[in-house]
Amino acid sequence: MSYWISQSVDGAPLPKATHAEGLYVYGEDGQCYIDSTGGPGLFSLGHGHPEVTAAVKDQLDRMAYGFSMTFTTDVVEELSEKVVTAAGADHFGGVFYSSSGSEANEHALKAALQYHLANGEPERTRFIGRRLSWHGATLGVLDVGHHPWRRSLYEDQLGRASHVSAPMLYRPPEGVAPEDLARHYADELDAEIGRVGAAHVAAFIFEPIGGGTGGILPPPAGYAQAMRAVCDEHGVLMIADEIFCGVGRSGKWRALEHEDVQPDIMTIAKGLSGGYMPLSACVLSRAVRETIDGAYGNLEAARTYSGHTAACAAGRAVLGIIERDGLVEKVARDGIYLKERLDRTLGQDDAVGDIRGCGLMWGIELVKDRDTKEPFEPALQVWKRYRDAALENGMLSYQGGAIIDGERGDYALLTPAYTATRDELDEIVDKVALSIRRSVESARAAA
Repeated sequence: MSYWISQSVDGAPLPKATHAEGLYVYGEDGQCYIDSTGGPGLFSLGHGHPEVTAAVKDQLDRMAYGFSMTFTTDVVEELSEKVVTAAGADHFGGVFYSSSGSEANEHALKAALQYHLANGEPERTRFIGRRLSWHGATLGVLDVGHHPWRRSLYEDQLGRASHVSAPMLYRPPEGVAPEDLARHYADELDAEIGRVGAAHVAAFIFEPIGGGTGGILPPPAGYAQAMRAVCDEHGVLMIADEIFCGVGRSGKWRALEHEDVQPDIMTIAKGLSGGYMPLSACVLSRAVRETIDGAYGNLEAARTYSGHTAACAAGRAVLGIIERDGLVEKVARDGIYLKERLDRTLGQDDAVGDIRGCGLMWGIELVKDRDTKEPFEPALQVWKRYRDAALENGMLSYQGGAIIDGERGDYALLTPAYTATRDELDEIVDKVALSIRRSVESARAAA
């Protein structure tokens, strides 16, 4: 009997992994799997990078952890400088560390509340998020996010946040022309702020490029600028959740760089330490930090593992390698290559409705009818069939469903490590294509 409460595959025990190297993970049965998604979009440098493991070991030998309310250390200060410099030191001015994306987003909500308290607007306590979004599993960010199934178990504890539409280029609102999409979504946010009451809204929180919950949702041109303008008009802070899409994943260090937009608060994790240690950060603009510091002296959020020294050593090493090896630029180039390869391999498949994304974050939406965009029936669980086929084909995958209306819509994601070679990208595309075709064939036979 296992006493560890873990995930399972349809009630069956998970297979055991024994070791990993680069993009490959090995099971105890000797099976080798290529990791097409870097875990959950996590492993920016792949597995077993010797420089990162050496940096963590060295820090553990020196001092594993210095309580952040008692000590600062060179490693924490140096990592903070790297984060702010990469994000833009002309705008950003403070970094607060924690151990997970959920915590970072919780701290972002707290920072927004504390900012408005410091400004003499204590009534600004409401948040607006987006549908088809995911900001974490703790109750505060579960409320601002909108993953219907994950929320369903806790609905009686939620309800203070409200939500607007996530941008969908493949399934746009009826009657809205492509060139009008950004304005349409901005008008929706403006109307929701008006409904709640502008004087009561603390912040708008969103993923600049939607992640797993929406099957990767790149925004229409001008979206971030239009949303920024609405927030500014009403004194509402903009929180950019870049847990998934940040630290180079999109081909820019910050995903909002694609539109030259700066948020008031930004959260990062995943690629920050690349899976080598649990680490996330809430990054404050200079204006937000100075306002909070002026009234309270600091952000009231510190807890035991805030700024864990060895975790920050991993982050410092990872960011140093990303910068030294030009990996953000490599991700941008590889994104172009990967899109061309996906289009060439899967672009004509009847069940492939849309291939969307940028950098090394791509989503493939699977449909029953390509012409009408009709999805498969949820009961067929195409996404699970894809997962099973991928494992049989020696590939670790990331997939899901319910991206259209909370019930329908199957997708597969590709978010490999930044260090992937072109040969490895080719292998991933070939195995994704094979797995999609087998899962669709199986689903159609069962329909």
